[in-house]
Amino acid sequence: QVQLVESGGGLVQPGGSLRLSCAASESIFTIYNMGWYRQAPGKQRELVAGITSGGTTNYADSVKGRFTISRDNAKNTMYLQMNSLKPEDTAVYYCNTLPGLFRWGQGTQITVSS
Repeated sequence: QVQLVESGGGLVQPGGSLRLSCAASESIFTIYNMGWYRQAPGKQRELVAGITSGGTTNYADSVKGRFTISRDNAKNTMYLQMNSLKPEDTAVYYCNTLPGLFRWGQGTQITVSS
């Protein structure tokens, strides 16, 4: 079973930046379409960014122009660069395939607050 480990979260002020990492235990990024998801308290998990096995990216309207998804196949790692963060970006962020085929990791908490 593939393991996915998210990291890079933390507390950041509005307007700040963070880069999240998703480390996979196997080389899956050229096989599966992948995504970054988030779940805010009291809300359902939502997809915020996706990258196909061929490298095509797409974003939720709420993060378009602020977030960038990328990956390093050699390192089995996917990234989410988050700029111009807003309080509404506060959530636990997860990575998984599109749709979520593998076991969900612990996620990484992002808190945007002054």
